Amino acid sequence: MSAPTPTVPFAATVRAEWIKFRSLRSTWYTLAGLVVVGLGITVLSMSAVGGEYASSTAEEKADWDPTNLSLTSYIVAQLIIGVLGILVVTSEYATGLMQTSLTATPRRHRLLAAKVLVATAVAVLAGQALMFASFGIGQALLAGQDVPSAALSDPGVLAAVAGGGLYLAAIALLAVGLGTILRATAGALATLVGIVFLVPALSGVFPSWMEGLFDFWPTQGGAAIMTTLPDPAYPHPWLNLAGMCLGVAAVLVAAFAVFRRRDV
Repeated sequence: MSAPTPTVPFAATVRAEWIKFRSLRSTWYTLAGLVVVGLGITVLSMSAVGGEYASSTAEEKADWDPTNLSLTSYIVAQLIIGVLGILVVTSEYATGLMQTSLTATPRRHRLLAAKVLVATAVAVLAGQALMFASFGIGQALLAGQDVPSAALSDPGVLAAVAGGGLYLAAIALLAVGLGTILRATAGALATLVGIVFLVPALSGVFPSWMEGLFDFWPTQGGAAIMTTLPDPAYPHPWLNLAGMCLGVAAVLVAAFAVFRRRDV
């Protein structure tokens, strides 16, 4: 009769995953890239907005959304934070450490749950920090150009900025699921690029009966949360973001199922 496998406390598993996560150089390089690229895009995109506003029509000025303009860094930031989510899993497959992790934590669902928890915590903090910093810098640049700007106390602004951070966190969790299913950084990243960029770009070629699907697609309906003006195409942006999160949850469920059935 074999001795029972000792149960590792979940808190210890989470702590071990956090140590592995912060010990990787790629983690800090990716987080640094998220900040530098995200804020760099904000500065570049907002520096010449004053001239655009001065030459806009009355209708375009009525649709002026300074909050949304300052959050456009999410377009590239979602790819960088997606890389971070992928590396949470695939870095261990690349180095062969996954076998060691499974030996230390035989209950696979606990191991993956710990990775998801660490990735969620980091993605929420990084996403919110980037969105609030982008908003602050963007509005300061607008004010310096004597262009209408926004404040966090304005209607819908705080929800849009915080929603942007939640959107980026959801993208990171989607990346964790893809990394678990595909076990390769390149394959997971290519799939993420297809989901986030390629499919929405080709949405016009899909049949009309599929149009409703794109209301909940990451860069379509989900990203509508970062606007403060009513959009007839997405009248309920939080509902769109919730639909996107349900899709991410489905990918994570599939990742858990696949992870439990594999040899490694």
